[in-house]
Amino acid sequence: MQTIVCMKWGTRYPALYVNRLWAMIKRQTQRPTRLVCFTDDPAGVDAEVETFPLPDIEIEEAIAYTPWRKLSLWQAPLADLSGDVLFLDLDIVITGNLDAMFDFHPGKFCVCENWTQLGKGIGNTSVFRWHVGRNTHIFSDFEANGVAIRGKYRIEQVYISDVIDEMVFWPKEWCVSFKHTLMPRWPLNFSKCLSSRRPQRLSPSQASRIRTRRQSANGPWKPPGKDCTNLSGQRHGSMSIGASSVRTGPEPPL
Repeated sequence: MQTIVCMKWGTRYPALYVNRLWAMIKRQTQRPTRLVCFTDDPAGVDAEVETFPLPDIEIEEAIAYTPWRKLSLWQAPLADLSGDVLFLDLDIVITGNLDAMFDFHPGKFCVCENWTQLGKGIGNTSVFRWHVGRNTHIFSDFEANGVAIRGKYRIEQVYISDVIDEMVFWPKEWCVSFKHTLMPRWPLNFSKCLSSRRPQRLSPSQASRIRTRRQSANGPWKPPGKDCTNLSGQRHGSMSIGASSVRTGPEPPL
């Protein structure tokens, strides 16, 4: 059984995001797979999703509900989890099969290379796989010296990248960023409308033309709901597996 984990706290991402993630996982896995959600409020979460309370962690109130809380996943035992587990942020869109992410370098910590720090050995923890019970010092050291660690690293993924025993980056085409990978570079990512009075209301056809021009650096824009081709020219279901923060249309239906 493959295990995928997400975390939900506060109100920024309601239960609907968990349910959409689960719907995408079911469409994009062929092996038996379960989704575990650690949350402070399981109300509204699909009954097929296994929910557990947020793992305990000694953490400053100022960062208690920020990505630093992800460090709680590095403790052991952790609910009923064991072996290699895949973590996914709630604000991603899955565009291809996830099974290969469990076959890639088994037993090792696998993560996206951070798109804004390429070549610096820093992972982006929006999509990562870890082995439960290994590298538990990431959790225990933070509990013992959290203030100092936060002051030194500022961002939890920088801390993890520095102290992990071994880190392997996913193939770059597996996880891409909407902002940093798919958006055109300057000046194509910038548009400005000038009006002497009030903003002009655009017709649907005008809006479509503008979106087409702005997406021209990455190929023609396709209407929401249509299949999209990834950057390597492959179709969905190929090795373009995950797409961190990628938006290829409206949110996937349940």
